Amino acid sequence: MKINKKIVGYAVAKPADSTGNSGQDTKSAEASKTEGQMADVIQMHETLARPQKLIGSTYKLKTPEHVSSHAMYITINDIVLNEGTEHEMRRPFEVFINSKNLEHYQWIVALTLIMSAVFRKGGDITFLVEELRSVFDPRGGYWNKGKYMPSIIAEIGDVIEHHLIDIGMLKSNEPDEVQAKLIEAKKAELRAEQQKAADSVDESAEEPWMANATLCSKCNNKAVVLRDGCQTCMNCGDSKCG
Repeated sequence: MKINKKIVGYAVAKPADSTGNSGQDTKSAEASKTEGQMADVIQMHETLARPQKLIGSTYKLKTPEHVSSHAMYITINDIVLNEGTEHEMRRPFEVFINSKNLEHYQWIVALTLIMSAVFRKGGDITFLVEELRSVFDPRGGYWNKGKYMPSIIAEIGDVIEHHLIDIGMLKSNEPDEVQAKLIEAKKAELRAEQQKAADSVDESAEEPWMANATLCSKCNNKAVVLRDGCQTCMNCGDSKCG
């Protein structure tokens, strides 16, 4: 008999007897079948050929004027593996960053080439988020939409994180339903308190209570206030009291 497929398992055929060997044979056959199905599942690897068409998402990254006068556009193209099966998954394949600002051209090209190579390597690529976030600008970071960013590269890491959450490779860090309700209740209490002292409120703040808020070490938003004797973040719900 000529075997044309890869052997992924085997079992010794024995005549059925009264000791119940036929049951063991059935289990072996089922195990072999499962192994065969897993062997057919395509995983991300560096030798995987690029298809003619990829699904892309483009994110606009606009930094303050003193950091860069031009926005960056980050495009991440994904490949769909095992399409139409129960093992279907979407994985990032390549990334491109475009900007009119040529000041950052060299490191942008280098960064996109390295990230694309890591994407195609496969495996756990979520470590890229923390690696990018750990990069600090020696000239100092900046505030963008109420969130502190240590560098442009760190903000690119935020974009990568949002994309990985969208395709299911990372879990969302957003507060759950219970936490969200508790945060809204605390915000309502703060607004009521600030209405009594409206003259002392910083009008430039997005919310009155943000005038005295400090930076959250977990989500990098200026939203930590003292509530019930405990420092609590009004954005992500992080609390020093647990």
